[in-house]
Amino acid sequence: MRLARKVLIGLGSVVLLLFAVGIFLPSRAHVEREILVDAPTATVFALVNDFRQIGKWSPWQETDPNARYVISGPRRGVGAMLAWDGNIVGKGSQRIVESVPYERVVSELDLGGQGNAIATFELQAADTGTTVVWSFDTSFGLNLLGRFAGLMFDNIIGDDYESGLKNLKSMAERLPRADFSKTEIEMIVVEAQDIAYLSMTSIPLAAAISESMGDAYFKVLNFIDRNGLTEAGPAISISRGYRGQDLAFDAAIPVHGLTEATPRSSQGVMLGTTYAGPAIRVKHVGSYLSLDQTHDKIAAYLAAYGIARNGDAWESYVSDPTRTPEADLITYVYYPIQDSDES
Repeated sequence: MRLARKVLIGLGSVVLLLFAVGIFLPSRAHVEREILVDAPTATVFALVNDFRQIGKWSPWQETDPNARYVISGPRRGVGAMLAWDGNIVGKGSQRIVESVPYERVVSELDLGGQGNAIATFELQAADTGTTVVWSFDTSFGLNLLGRFAGLMFDNIIGDDYESGLKNLKSMAERLPRADFSKTEIEMIVVEAQDIAYLSMTSIPLAAAISESMGDAYFKVLNFIDRNGLTEAGPAISISRGYRGQDLAFDAAIPVHGLTEATPRSSQGVMLGTTYAGPAIRVKHVGSYLSLDQTHDKIAAYLAAYGIARNGDAWESYVSDPTRTPEADLITYVYYPIQDSDES
């Protein structure tokens, strides 16, 4: 009896000691890691604001490749949600609650029996790219065992954060480098249009392309006049890639008035229809000579967000270059993409 009493007293003393120590331990845990990524801030933001992209560099998907992940809600930004269930990563969910473009992404984590937490990405433009700070914050309240466990969080979670940031850096630095942060990009659904067009090739020099387009549109306009058609919109140019070293494109003009009697082709000019479906649209203002920069930014945007193209890009020349100053020329650039529910 005396031995049992001593054991109970000893255990009680240990419990009291743990309580006395635990009550003075931090009631919150904060883990933080930082890395410099040699990529534009807009590109890095895209990779931390979309769970489909996060899954490509996340350290936990490597740790537990057999875990089940379910993404729901919006494709990206506030409301996007990820739930997981695995033998190693456990069971939980994460929801984006704050998304400030190119600056910050904040998520709430439900870690099941392990409690709740906040994960934050802070982005800061640097001379050589983007500084990324990834942090984890949780509160234990009066959970004394949690407070003791919290003493090990920096080592346990910190290692995963370091691994993830290295993966993020590697992925971001392999993507196109054009900075699309100041480019207004719309996701729209376009309808098909009837067009008269002429397929052309040109050496990839601005002066040669301009001359080829001028000749092509002149022939297309003659076709429209000869067949009693009317123009239904501004001239467009559909990129067809390269044929050898030459740039291939269709010089087209939307038309109204087609009938069964309208010839389907004449002197190289043909009738057709444009793409219909989801697309990216960007308004380019300024010289045609700087259109390449806009195309580069769109390509970088699509790559960063993992959006797949679904056909050839085209340009719509809204302004009349004979009446509009070069700096004020408006051109809409379109890129067909896969279904918007998947993009």
